[in-house]
Amino acid sequence: MNDTSAYSTGNRWTVWLQPAPDSSAAAMRAGGHSSWAYAWNLLWSFWVFLGPLFQPVGAGFWWSLALGYPIFLLIFLLSHVRPAIEANGYVGALVILTALSMPWNPAGWTYAVFACALVPYQGLWLTSAIKMAIIQALLVLEGIFLHWPWYAFLILVGVCTSTGVGALAGRINWDKNTRLRMSHEQIRQLAATAERERIGRDLHDLLGHTLSLITMKLELSRKLLDRDPATARRELAEAEEVARHALAEVRSAVTGIRAAGFAAELASAALLLRTSGVQFDQHLQAANLPEPVECSLALVLREAATNIARHAHATRARVSLTRTGDGVRLSIEDNGRGGVRAAGNGLSGMQERVQALGGSLRLDSPPGGGTRLDIDVPLAAQAVARDVGLPRVEALAPAQARHVT
Repeated sequence: MNDTSAYSTGNRWTVWLQPAPDSSAAAMRAGGHSSWAYAWNLLWSFWVFLGPLFQPVGAGFWWSLALGYPIFLLIFLLSHVRPAIEANGYVGALVILTALSMPWNPAGWTYAVFACALVPYQGLWLTSAIKMAIIQALLVLEGIFLHWPWYAFLILVGVCTSTGVGALAGRINWDKNTRLRMSHEQIRQLAATAERERIGRDLHDLLGHTLSLITMKLELSRKLLDRDPATARRELAEAEEVARHALAEVRSAVTGIRAAGFAAELASAALLLRTSGVQFDQHLQAANLPEPVECSLALVLREAATNIARHAHATRARVSLTRTGDGVRLSIEDNGRGGVRAAGNGLSGMQERVQALGGSLRLDSPPGGGTRLDIDVPLAAQAVARDVGLPRVEALAPAQARHVT
């Protein structure tokens, strides 16, 4: 019974400490960062241990550390794994812990620095700033009651304000980037939905009347088969001719849909980069590419454009597609920070797609000098790509961002 109870209690704690979907730890993980990165901030908390270096301390100092610091660590952990709606509660708990620690350990105001840094941003920066000001005002009042020297208040207010404002600016920027990523994904989804609806309408207009006509002729030929075989054969021949004509129209329509793959991805890349503040230029001298070539180049462009927007810190990007004898060259370049490694996961995925077409990929990315990708693919690669079964562009979900540029 006791073992079972202990196991259930431990299991509840494990579940309770799992990062909530809207927690800071979950946001860090979603952004491709380690959720343990916040732990480095705990280094600042060691100021609470330095009291004996500056003044004599009594037993109350050690008791305040023994009881207060574990509570601080627990609050710090919970503030990053629990739902965002609980953030104000943890800020308040840190303020109370600070107020209880300061009479025994003057450096206990360090807990208030974390309280200011953890003040949540809920759409209005002024609200967060007012909360920080209230926290600091309470600490100053307690400091006055404890007869602290005037310069201690300057240090307290200066450190709390700079830390809190810096953390608030980071939250505002994170929120802005999150909204931007969501808008990009919504644009892609809306574009994909509109394209599917267009294809559906085209196929309905193209095949609806034709299939109805074929059905009518087949029904008529079935009825005339015994009474008038000659007329029935004529109706069957006409139905066959209509079916052949419909097949040719479907092939033509599908060719047009496939040909729009790279063009659609180029338009999406232009929208993504321009909304991210990157000037985008394009230079196209190649068209009517074989489907496997166009499909793979469109996917390469998608990955490269997404990563320029997210990681390159570029202000300008350029895409060119040109003929090179019996092949085609896709060049993607930016003026970002460069320093891309050839072994990066995103680049490896691009190389696999290009190599499946019998092509080559070259990378030029000096640190601080931007990045340039040159992809050369032979147009005879259509048969090779068909063997490896490359998917169609419009059937894929948007590629995840990889650190390419």
